[in-house]
Amino acid sequence: MKSEAKARPAPRVRGRRLGAFVFLSPGLTYLLVLLLVPLALVLSYTVFQRGRFGGVVHEFTAENFTRLIDPLYLGVLGGSLRTAALTTLIALLVGYPTAYLIAQLPSRWKTIALVAIVLPFWTNFIIRVYAWIMLLSGPGLVNSALGKLGLGPYELLYNQGTIVTGLLYSYLPLMVLPLYSAVERLDPQLREASANLGASAFTTFRKVTLPLTVPGVLTGCLFVFVPSFGNFVIPEMLGGSKSTMVGNLIRDQFLKARDWPFGSALALALIAVLVALLVVQAWAARRA
Repeated sequence: MKSEAKARPAPRVRGRRLGAFVFLSPGLTYLLVLLLVPLALVLSYTVFQRGRFGGVVHEFTAENFTRLIDPLYLGVLGGSLRTAALTTLIALLVGYPTAYLIAQLPSRWKTIALVAIVLPFWTNFIIRVYAWIMLLSGPGLVNSALGKLGLGPYELLYNQGTIVTGLLYSYLPLMVLPLYSAVERLDPQLREASANLGASAFTTFRKVTLPLTVPGVLTGCLFVFVPSFGNFVIPEMLGGSKSTMVGNLIRDQFLKARDWPFGSALALALIAVLVALLVVQAWAARRA
C-alpha cells in the first residue's frame, strides 16, 4: 500500500501540473500554429519544384539550395549583412551615450526621457516611413530649408544612406532600452571605488562600466540587427528599385516570381543566419 501511495502523485502535485498546463496551453498553441507549422511548411517547400505557372510541384529537387550560392543572391545577402551591421554599429554609437545619460538623470526626468524614446512606436510603422519620404523628397522640408540657404536641392532619397537612416530611426529604441537597463543596474559604488583609486573617467568607463554592460550591448545589437537584416518595407520605400535586400528578394519570390520553393530556401537561409547569431550572442553573453 505504501509503494502504491508513493507511485501515485499527490493531489496537490496533480493540481499544479494541471494549472501549469492550463496557463501554458494558449502560448504553446500560439507557438505551434503560428511558428512551428509555418516553419515546417517552409522547410518542406524547399525540396520541391516550382510549377509552370507558379505554386509548388511535389517533385523532389535540390536545385533550390544550389541556387543559393549563385553570385547574384550571395551579393544580395552580403549587402543585407553590411546594411544591417552598419545600422547596428551606428545605433550602438548613438544609443550607448543616450542610455548612459538617461541613467544619470533624476527619476522624474528618466521617465520622461524613456517615454520620449518609445514615443515613435505609438505611431504606425508605415506612417513613420512616409514621414521620412516627405522630409527627404525633392520638394520636401529638408531641401526647402537648404534652398533658403542657397544650397541644393539634393537627391536624398533612394540610396543606401537613406535605408540606413530609416532603419536606424525605426530600431534605435531597441538599442537604447537594453543598454539603459544594463547601465541602470550598475552599482554606483564600483565607479566611486575606481575614481577613489585614481582612475580617470575614461579608464573607469573602459574597465568598469563597459565590461559590466556587455550583456546589454549584445542584446541591443541583436534587437537591431535581426529586424534590420530581414526588413523589406524600408528598402522598398526609401531605397527604391536601386536597393534590394534579402527581405525584398524573399517577398519577390513569393509574390512576383511565384517561386515558392526557392523563396522558402531563401527564408530558411535567413532563419539559419539569425539562429547562428542567437547562438553567438548567447555564448558571448555567457562569457561576459
